[in-house]
Amino acid sequence: MTNAKPPVIKDQLNRYLFTGKHARGELVQLNQCFQAMIKNHDYPQGVKQLLGELLTATSLLTATLKIDGEISVQLQGDGPVDYVVINSNMITVSSAENKNIQQIRGIAKLSTHSDAVGLKELIGKGNMMITIRPKNGEAYQGIVALEHETLADCLCHYFEVSEQIPTKIWLYTDLEKNIAAGSLLQLLPDGDDKEQQLLDFDHLAQLTNTIKAEEIYTLPANELLYRLYHQEEVNLYEPQTINYQCGCSAEKCINAIAQIEPNEIKEILAEQGKISMTCEYCKTEYNFDEQKLAPLIQRTKH
Repeated sequence: MTNAKPPVIKDQLNRYLFTGKHARGELVQLNQCFQAMIKNHDYPQGVKQLLGELLTATSLLTATLKIDGEISVQLQGDGPVDYVVINSNMITVSSAENKNIQQIRGIAKLSTHSDAVGLKELIGKGNMMITIRPKNGEAYQGIVALEHETLADCLCHYFEVSEQIPTKIWLYTDLEKNIAAGSLLQLLPDGDDKEQQLLDFDHLAQLTNTIKAEEIYTLPANELLYRLYHQEEVNLYEPQTINYQCGCSAEKCINAIAQIEPNEIKEILAEQGKISMTCEYCKTEYNFDEQKLAPLIQRTKH
């Protein structure tokens, strides 16, 4: 008899509603995205852990948006980590089917190497900046002081201050499995009996709090949700696929080099033989020699 292998968890987010409980939930599991984000970086363990949590949190926040657009979540303070940022795009694939995908990337910048672990030790005294840029409409930014011990508690505080909606968030990262995961529970205050709604919300939060790390890392969403809420009526929506999408390209590099004067380009090529650019996010290196840059060198000023 052979041991059954755990199922391969897809990078996706599942949204669901609780019938009669005036509450909604989200469950996200990220394997390949997390691996792609950290594989070319020599991050300390604590920084990887924080990146995994912020990756998960940003994905959960992205799914709360009702529009196509970009959300950026950045942590910045006076600790050994200058900043950690995750950028995520929400793209509608099919309006009729309410089908969306997320494209996500992230990076951490350290002022000094640190073996510290935890939000406070890595970021120090600082803020969380959440910037939302809709495809159509005005950008919005919210800033919240990092006054709580965990990122999950800081995000719950953000919802309490900005949205005034009771929200609970759970974040998990396993550096051996290279997987990050998390869950969000939010009250939908759309009824008259506010007291009963809060009681229902607390009940669902207690159930969600029983998630075991091994379960959220290995179980498909429908099986995990059944284990948690088998006595509740849960309506599960079409899952959102999540892809790691750095966004760098040779074309973008050429556009950046085009901002340099032709004579200066020629001087750099004479000295170095090429112009090299490395993406901060994925560490892909782009090299351009004189032949590739000929159209820029031959430009004439008007």
